[in-house]
Amino acid sequence: MRLALIGAGRIGKVHAQAIDRHPKVTLAAVADYHAAAAEALAAQYGAQAVSVDAIFADDGIDAVLIASSTPTHADYLEQAARAGKAILCEKPIALDLARTRDALQVLAAHPVTCALGFNRRHDPQFAALKRALDEDRIGQLETLSIISRDPSPPPAEYVGASGGLFRDMTIHDFDMARWLLDESITHVHAEGSCLIDPAIGEAGDVDTAMVTLTTASGRLCHISNSRRACYGYDQRIEAFGSAGMLQAQNESETRLRFTGEPGQVEEKPKWFFLERYAEAYSLEIGDFVDAWKQGRAPMAGAQDGLEALRLAEAAERSLKEGRRIAIDDIH
Repeated sequence: MRLALIGAGRIGKVHAQAIDRHPKVTLAAVADYHAAAAEALAAQYGAQAVSVDAIFADDGIDAVLIASSTPTHADYLEQAARAGKAILCEKPIALDLARTRDALQVLAAHPVTCALGFNRRHDPQFAALKRALDEDRIGQLETLSIISRDPSPPPAEYVGASGGLFRDMTIHDFDMARWLLDESITHVHAEGSCLIDPAIGEAGDVDTAMVTLTTASGRLCHISNSRRACYGYDQRIEAFGSAGMLQAQNESETRLRFTGEPGQVEEKPKWFFLERYAEAYSLEIGDFVDAWKQGRAPMAGAQDGLEALRLAEAAERSLKEGRRIAIDDIH
């Protein structure tokens, strides 16, 4: 696969590294609004710095990885589909449902392999938990608990452009919930506060939230989010069932635990998503390439992006209106 990367910022650099590690992918081109950033990243990996238009016009490029700013995702996705190129797009496709559905209509009219960047599905621990659920190791799943806490809050000016906590941060947890529950979610109830940075509240967002999801059969999922965890990037999942429990734990550098007379001491979790999910990003590229070669659906696709965004919309409405929201009311 000859792949072009759109976006040479922080997440673009993460993807470039993952692309470089894959033996069957060549990073052919890099484009970015900031030409200097594209040139620097392209030079690092032996690619060409080009314009976005040049990428879509180049028949020698098989695929596009969209890692640009969120407002550009849908437009680039549509251009790539019309150009017949496979697509791996960072989440979300767009910040509103109408624009997301428009993009999905273009994909339906121009079918190409299209993966969405829900990289946590590729994390080895979470994937092992999913397999164990599918194998009924804990019997009937009854409750799911997802903890996701950032080490420190983003700048307040980031909040507006990101779409807020539910669309920017919790959306990964919504996707995890959908994937692990493997059942229609019917209702969402969200509570949120601004306990960490008053500037985030002044920007119209929350930095601390708890969300409860209810499925058609009555299963419950609880999501706990915080923009601050002084000890590092807190990413844990617990699945509780009729015959046992599964737990995915935080990752540290070595998972080493010391036990002695003073007690037990473990390393802190890895600091942020760049370290915690480095392997997941590499596995995500591998799944994308295999899906393209085999003509199959990727592990996470555009429809998953739409459904996760519906949950985010429901959570935001629940928070504003102070009530449980039916997903059927989110169009």
